[in-house]
Amino acid sequence: MSFSTEGGFDLREQLVRIDRAIAETQKLQEEAFKFAAETRKLSREYVLAPFVAGAAVLGGLLGAAAFVLHLMGR
Repeated sequence: MSFSTEGGFDLREQLVRIDRAIAETQKLQEEAFKFAAETRKLSREYVLAPFVAGAAVLGGLLGAAAFVLHLMGR
């Protein structure tokens, strides 16, 4: 049993195309959510990076100062 429309398309074929389009849309939507989450993560890292770099530089300077003081015998 085959249903036809005026354009000559089979109704089942149209339903299959609609199902594929819905699946593709859902796939793209999930991908967009994934990219949004990645953007939020990078945004947080971008804000924290200067503090982490500053702490590393400060730690290096303090370590170098302690080493110099140790060499001077204090």
